[in-house]
Amino acid sequence: MNLSTYSHAQKQAAQNFFRTLRDQICAAFEALETELTGTHHADKPAGHFERTPWTRPDEDGGISGGGGEMSVMKGRVFEKVGVNISTVHGTFSPEFRDKIPGAIANNGAFFATGISLVAHMQSPFVPAVHMNLRMITTSTGWLGGGTDLNPITPDPTDTAEFHAALKACCDRHDPTYYPRFKDWCDRYFFLPHRKEMRGVGGIFYDDLNTGNWDADFAFHQDVGRTFLEIYPAIVRRHMNRDWTAADRDHQLIRRGRYAEFNLLYDRGTVFGLKTNGNTEAILMSMPPEVKWG
Repeated sequence: MNLSTYSHAQKQAAQNFFRTLRDQICAAFEALETELTGTHHADKPAGHFERTPWTRPDEDGGISGGGGEMSVMKGRVFEKVGVNISTVHGTFSPEFRDKIPGAIANNGAFFATGISLVAHMQSPFVPAVHMNLRMITTSTGWLGGGTDLNPITPDPTDTAEFHAALKACCDRHDPTYYPRFKDWCDRYFFLPHRKEMRGVGGIFYDDLNTGNWDADFAFHQDVGRTFLEIYPAIVRRHMNRDWTAADRDHQLIRRGRYAEFNLLYDRGTVFGLKTNGNTEAILMSMPPEVKWG
């Protein structure tokens, strides 16, 4: 088994960053919960994250395959938000190896660590959001991730500021990143059966390994920190606006797009299920309430 593409120290650095980012995001989101005033659910107590650790069985049924920790909050601003971290390792099943770069050459051995976040909001005017950062190692290794904004009714200011923040982040590292990763996001988060995007986009990247670990990891971290800066600002802009039953009904219908994508097309969902991950953590991304028709 050869997992030497990234050193032990590099893997540990990634795990440490994901855990620290998780803590920072949870603190920022709990702070938002305390700031709600004068609209729906303002009379309810502010939400707080509940954490649940989990372990991944190895191929022999033991518990040496790694694991993770779910952080879930159901509050008055965030109807449901999950911020999950995990570090898993083991061997891909023979039928899944040909779908993962480098897995066949490594007899299916893998290591993966990451953070995954999905937020579904109480207010129809506050956009849902997704953010994911990961490191994967087989006989090769790479970083991947990104973030995308999913408003019920797109707000031009939100969209412009979200993309401007991501462009500035990318430009600090490589001016080709933003146009490449924005286009990748637009293509990836597309619903073929509806011929429409899931939201208003963002950036998405995978297979990032330029040969310069320090540069790649610095960019990876910057994406997480940029998300932490821009998304709470968007939430604050709208969370105290009043909304109607009709607004809520429209929100529940539009949430169906998010559910459809994650169940039909999302590679992260498939990866988690194929590697014997925690089902509740994998499906944490699903909206708490949705309707069709």
